[in-house]
Amino acid sequence: MPAPSPNEEILEPDLPICDPHHHLWDFSTPNSPVLSGRYLLPDLLADLGSGHNIESTVFVECTAFYRADGPEEMKVIGETEFVNGAAAMAASGRYGKIRACEGIVSRADLSLGSAVGRVLDAHIAAGNGRFRGIRHAAGWDASPDVRNSHTNPPEHLYAEPKFRDGLKELAKRKLTFEAWQYHTQLPDVIALARAVPDARIVLDHVGGPLGIGPYIGKRDEVFALWARGIKELATCPNVYVKLGGLGMTICGFGFNKRDVLPGSEELAQVWRPYLETCIEAFGVNRGMLESNFPVDGASCSYQALWNAFKRVTKGASAADKAALYRNTARKFYSLDS
Repeated sequence: MPAPSPNEEILEPDLPICDPHHHLWDFSTPNSPVLSGRYLLPDLLADLGSGHNIESTVFVECTAFYRADGPEEMKVIGETEFVNGAAAMAASGRYGKIRACEGIVSRADLSLGSAVGRVLDAHIAAGNGRFRGIRHAAGWDASPDVRNSHTNPPEHLYAEPKFRDGLKELAKRKLTFEAWQYHTQLPDVIALARAVPDARIVLDHVGGPLGIGPYIGKRDEVFALWARGIKELATCPNVYVKLGGLGMTICGFGFNKRDVLPGSEELAQVWRPYLETCIEAFGVNRGMLESNFPVDGASCSYQALWNAFKRVTKGASAADKAALYRNTARKFYSLDS
């Protein structure tokens, strides 16, 4: 296991940040073939308090603490119940001023079509005012070297009529939708956004550019295909983008294989083309920087990640930085309403 990124002086330490994408989980028992380890509120707070001015966060689903009993489609409510408890702990002020999990994004099977409405309503009730939307991951690739999403999706999940009916139920309730798939599937997100224009959609992790399996050694080819998809998706006014996730091992940068994880200068150099392409396409009012921790922790420390972002946005205006680091996320998730 690599040593952590070297400690760095925190750049722009007063810049307010809403981290709109992180997880909490406990898979320390052998009950999950996908995830392992433990990352709970104390672990999160340790990262949030490591130097940057993190004010608030949004939790995003990761199959944490589903109910053991009850109807299959309702077991996912357990995740909202669990995270709402962590959010209440943070909101008590006993751990400082950071409002961790101020917004909650959980999971519901949109393939249920209109029947997903009762699941969404149960999430709303369990969230005690914090539930903001759902993610239904669709990552799929033909290669066995690329792990498909934990939802075990078909190749074109977002194109299925019942899935789109389910998304309409989300839109009716003014809830948000997180699209997570790989760069080869960006056309499916474009078609989905156009088919359900009332849905508020955010593209997770800059659209999932792959760099493993059959994509090894094809960085330029992948970037060109990815960039075309990003630019077309940005023409859909109901779509936002999360700027991050590039620390995931599936991106193929190989930082996780080193003896010591990289610092922010190297991260900024490698990530800059992806972040700048998205910001140019979507603008600062539809782009939000994210940590994706602890997943991106495979490649860097929480300190180095935000320092890398600050290096990339060094020349931006104060207003643009306020949007990218805080305001766009808070607006998208209606955290101030």
